[in-house]
Amino acid sequence: MKKIFILTGEPSGDKLASKVISDLKKINNNIDYLSVGGESLKSLGIKSIYDMKEITYLGFTNVFLNLFKINKKINETVKAIIDYNPDILFTVDSPDFTLRVSERVKKINNKIKTVHYVAPQVWVWRQNRVKKMKKYIDHVLLLFNFEKKYFEKEQLSCEFVGHPLLEKKEQSKIDINQIIGKNKALISIFAGSRESEIKTFMPIMLDFIKLMNKKYDDFTYVFHSNKDHYASLLNLIKKSHLSNCEVISDEKIKSHLLQKSIFAVAKSGTVSLEICNAKIPSIIFYKMNFINFLIVKFLVTTKYANIVNFAANEEIIPELLQSNCNSKNIFNHVNKFLDDPKRIKDQIDKIQVVLEKLKTNKPSSQLTSLSLNKFL
Repeated sequence: MKKIFILTGEPSGDKLASKVISDLKKINNNIDYLSVGGESLKSLGIKSIYDMKEITYLGFTNVFLNLFKINKKINETVKAIIDYNPDILFTVDSPDFTLRVSERVKKINNKIKTVHYVAPQVWVWRQNRVKKMKKYIDHVLLLFNFEKKYFEKEQLSCEFVGHPLLEKKEQSKIDINQIIGKNKALISIFAGSRESEIKTFMPIMLDFIKLMNKKYDDFTYVFHSNKDHYASLLNLIKKSHLSNCEVISDEKIKSHLLQKSIFAVAKSGTVSLEICNAKIPSIIFYKMNFINFLIVKFLVTTKYANIVNFAANEEIIPELLQSNCNSKNIFNHVNKFLDDPKRIKDQIDKIQVVLEKLKTNKPSSQLTSLSLNKFL
């Protein structure tokens, strides 16, 4: 029986991996699995060697604060993989953790095939990582077709499998009047999924809504949240005394409400792809502390923060970053769109042209499972 070790580092990676393995089980049921995973892989009956929360909380970007704990966890993981001796080490996202493990595993046993899903964003910064990666990664599965040139340049085997957020989803019928008041147009708000982001962006979003309420009286603002931050968002809205705001954490309902929205205001990130795929006009925003901004500005080589803008080499979606990320600027940009239907249509039309180049004819998880099966 063939063996695959699945290595994830956070819930999003666990979810992605579970979809791939679910598809792989349909075409090959003669595989044994072991993992560092979470609830999604567990639901497939795949054991995790430890609770994924043990590495998620470490914060691999804060290397100096957690250096000893990080090295200890990497060593523990490497030992478990070597002892298991899989045919494939399948690593998913979280490159600060998963790629370090892959590198050490390959040095000890180079017969283990290493396949990585969701490439690090070398097109944003640190392109030289590819030279190092090719020493210990056998194959990279890419979410975007424009990434191929960075890996092919260094002759690292790679394959474009598409982004899950750009796939068609079945929409269940939901009566939104039970959730949102009748005769209210919806504007979706994405204020971030981390506590630090919520602390930074919620005051800006609430002030933006207050400015909007002075001009418009027929909008409901839907905050898209996760279950961990649902209560804190409700509390912040309550303190603001705004009555036309809702917080939604159910994934199916969030997707449905986004489809019904007339506009979206979102923190810069992958959620922008979901908004674009739903053909909802939008703007993005982001700010960080000044020291981090200087570091990023020094390292980043791209002109745009948004993936669609980068792919188009044009600012189709307005980017309100750093000092431009304030309630007044956000209000002004949203107001310009709402007052100009042609501006909205132009943005949506341009985005669809870009997205067509980023889509695949089969789901990402299915293409990834087929690729894994070839390596067995």
